[in-house]
Amino acid sequence: MSATQPIASPQMLQESAQQALAYAKAQGADAAEISLGITQEQNVSVRLEEVETLEFARDQGISIQVYFGQRQGSASCSDLALDSIKTSVDAACHIARYTEEDPDLGLADAHLMATDFVDLQLDHPWDLSADQAIEYAKRCEAAGRQHAGINNSEGASCSTRRSQVLYANSHGFFDLEASSLHSLSCSLIAGSGSQMKRDYWYDLKRAATDLASPESIGQQAAERTLARLGAHARIPTGRYPVLFDPSMAASLLSSLVSAISGRNLYRESSFLLDRLGETLFPEFVRIDERPKLQGGLRSANADSEGVATRNNIFIDQGQLVSYVLSSYSARRLNRMGKRNLQGEIFATTANADGLHNLHISDTGQSTQTLISSIQEGLWVTSLMGSGVNLVTGDYSRGAAGFWIKNGQIAYPVEGLTLAGNLTDMFQQVQAIGAETDPRSSIHTGAWLIEGMTVAGQTN
Repeated sequence: MSATQPIASPQMLQESAQQALAYAKAQGADAAEISLGITQEQNVSVRLEEVETLEFARDQGISIQVYFGQRQGSASCSDLALDSIKTSVDAACHIARYTEEDPDLGLADAHLMATDFVDLQLDHPWDLSADQAIEYAKRCEAAGRQHAGINNSEGASCSTRRSQVLYANSHGFFDLEASSLHSLSCSLIAGSGSQMKRDYWYDLKRAATDLASPESIGQQAAERTLARLGAHARIPTGRYPVLFDPSMAASLLSSLVSAISGRNLYRESSFLLDRLGETLFPEFVRIDERPKLQGGLRSANADSEGVATRNNIFIDQGQLVSYVLSSYSARRLNRMGKRNLQGEIFATTANADGLHNLHISDTGQSTQTLISSIQEGLWVTSLMGSGVNLVTGDYSRGAAGFWIKNGQIAYPVEGLTLAGNLTDMFQQVQAIGAETDPRSSIHTGAWLIEGMTVAGQTN
């Protein structure tokens, strides 16, 4: 099959979904929804010029949820044949009849279903043979290994993936989206013994023509690996300015999103519960999502409930103005007596499947300019562990990067611990750089935070 053709017949996928919905109705379900997906991918990895893995995979599956009043049942299968679909629907109906009622369950409201579908340019097939993929990976690794000081490799990889995902429900809604994702990566080693260091680099794009060259990825991996040589943790424990590299700053935004997401709010497990309208950031900060970006890594016309996506603002002039909600979480919050800033009941923000291309405002500086503004502090390029407590906002993670003195990079550091509280960290954002990481659906520059506790070894 040509790489430019659909990996499955759209008509066949729609017929499978219609059969499932019709059979669920015939079995007495008041409502039902179907998610059906097919993914086809090729993965190649090489190490030291030898092919380590060559994988070709095709996965498919259908997930079915049925509703009998406020009772829900779910089932799934990987076979799209009618008999298998009927068996799964039967299983979902059986489960629903024995589950407890939940007054907040059910499909999203019919009037919220998406009706305007634009071509978001998400599907860019790459007609790549296995031999060509191997060549790309070998070129990537070779470019990195040619650097003096690089003495070993963990390998390079080249991957291409295409997917077709259909969502349908008993409101009569159907949405079929095709998408692609292609990547190149390289991981290298320098030094030896206790001074051995490793680092990597990669690129990820919807269209293969937008990928960085294999040589540039290998070179970047080598430069990052060599820059880590001599890293240590001999930093006096204290309070210092901390600059989070764009890829690391994205994790801070992820923590914010988790804290304002409906599931954590209605479970009362978020430090941002009941803080709508409060100033969390400096006034220059605006955080919003842009679901209709052409070729965006998280662009979508509808969320996983069929609700039409829209531009949402979550932080405006530093204030928290909206939560991140699905239909279910909005209903749960309403039943708890919670209300939005306008005093109205909550409604879904079309985020049942998460955020769609998050964006934060910046203060215009390059990362290098922000480094130059620091007399003594830490530039974080790597984070370890998951020490974020969403209930309290407490933050404690392992970190590595570079120590800054007098506006210059002094030496690499590792084995450090960063400690603070997200409330304080958000309020103490002094600047946000203009250079973003294009490989992420979270578009942010580097964050300069006024002060955090940095713990290292003193001997």
